[in-house]
Amino acid sequence: MTTPQTRLQVMWNRLLAVVEEQGQALVRAAFSPIVRECGDISAGIFDFDGRMIAQAVTGTPGHINTMAEAVKTLRGHFPVQDMLPGDIYMTNDPWIASGHLNDFLLMMPVFFDGQVVGFTSCTSHLIDLGGLGMGPEGADIYDEGLLIPPCKLVDRGEINTLLLDIVKANSREPIANEGDIYALIACCEAGASRLSQMMAEFGLLDLAELSEYIIETSRKGTIDAISELPQGTWRHVLTVDGYGSEIELRAALTIEKDQVLLDFAGTADCTNKGINVPLNYAAAYSVFALRCVIGSDIPNNAGSLEPFRVIGPKGCILNAQPPAPVAMRHTLGQMTPDLVYGCLSQALPDLVPAEGASCMYDLPLRHVPEAVERGEAPFALELVFNGGTGARPTLDGLSATAFPSGVWGSQIETTEAAAPVLFRRRELRPDSGGAGQYRGGLGQRIEVSAASDRDFMVFLSVERIRNAAKGRFGGQDGAAGRVRIGHDGPDLPGKGELRVGAGQTLVFETPGGGGYGPPAERCPEALAQDVEAGLVSAEGVECDYGDGK
Repeated sequence: MTTPQTRLQVMWNRLLAVVEEQGQALVRAAFSPIVRECGDISAGIFDFDGRMIAQAVTGTPGHINTMAEAVKTLRGHFPVQDMLPGDIYMTNDPWIASGHLNDFLLMMPVFFDGQVVGFTSCTSHLIDLGGLGMGPEGADIYDEGLLIPPCKLVDRGEINTLLLDIVKANSREPIANEGDIYALIACCEAGASRLSQMMAEFGLLDLAELSEYIIETSRKGTIDAISELPQGTWRHVLTVDGYGSEIELRAALTIEKDQVLLDFAGTADCTNKGINVPLNYAAAYSVFALRCVIGSDIPNNAGSLEPFRVIGPKGCILNAQPPAPVAMRHTLGQMTPDLVYGCLSQALPDLVPAEGASCMYDLPLRHVPEAVERGEAPFALELVFNGGTGARPTLDGLSATAFPSGVWGSQIETTEAAAPVLFRRRELRPDSGGAGQYRGGLGQRIEVSAASDRDFMVFLSVERIRNAAKGRFGGQDGAAGRVRIGHDGPDLPGKGELRVGAGQTLVFETPGGGGYGPPAERCPEALAQDVEAGLVSAEGVECDYGDGK
């Protein structure tokens, strides 16, 4: 006989399937390669109170965990009694949505039997919102593009055409933006439709009982996992490249019996460049890193997120306040997991990996300013590539892997079809993974040039150029990243505008992850396999592992 708890568990599993279908609807309908090919999205289902009860596995923590809070904000902004079937609300406010203007967040009320029972929501990256665009050069948020406060995008099934026209008029890629907005709408509608079908199938009148079961079960499981940890406060300082000068990120991690607090006190102040990070985004990645270790088998929802709290002084670079420039907020926001793990490794030394590349190598490309005057077709495209992850306590790191972002690497064929660029090389970097008992993951070497006789612009904002990923417990550091024009060109800084001339080749190498444990303790068979696979050279063996191996 089916028990009430078994029935609730079956419905929970069904809900996870519904939300994953919702996410796939967004990926398949999107126009921009960074969404369609790289999965730079989030999708979720929320209860009547705006609490996240399910999220799609496909997506990035910077979208998912910010969405979990943003829906509460939008729900509070718009009275539920005024909502009608077919309404959809949206914003790209960085301090509400996911940290910069290029991410649109939508929320749709779900009606069942004439009443609002919950909400669907989703986020994705739009390729261009005007202004200076994706790059770190803006002096404030107004330089960076079009900011849209919370508003109604769709009114009873009718899209706000004026708003859509404004977005298109402020973009270098109006068609792609329009298509991506319709994809976001389709995502919300798909989730709402499937949720209503599920409720009818299970005979539900509302989501109250199911929501409470999901959230309380997840919250209790997470608190149980926290209660098994050592209690205390641990501190760590992470030095990052910054823009022009190095920056210190500081954190204090406090574990109590039923909660975890992360405090960014002491972190450097905001800069006048667009690498500042709103706290919602810094918290999203910090909590994600913690949840990878603490209660990692518990689904991500309002209940499992509740015991984690992140704070930081207003005006520090991880708690930027409006109107600070934040276009490239991922540059430092995605470094916070290494900051968190520096603290956590002191409390749980056998569970935390070495540092990794962490910050994805996000390379926005665009036509040069004079292109339009010469009659050349304008374009804007965003490439995403990844480095190696840090070695784990019992396993090697992963090569060219999207951690912590989860944003898959750009596909060569798709990129070449969408923009006038040509890939000449893409391969793993031998010896880039830090040596250790367990080796760090490898970075990549990628070469890109113009596909025609025209220059293009690159807007660099990457990390690990000067501060490589550190090994842990005797493991060696991974290789630092490199950017240059041509194979023999000088190394370039990791942030700033770069013009690549016709006939030139942009060469960039993503960082490797740090090693874990003393290199002398690496298994000889594993090292021999590395050499055979071309991951470690003979010179690397001699230099990093010594003659004994």
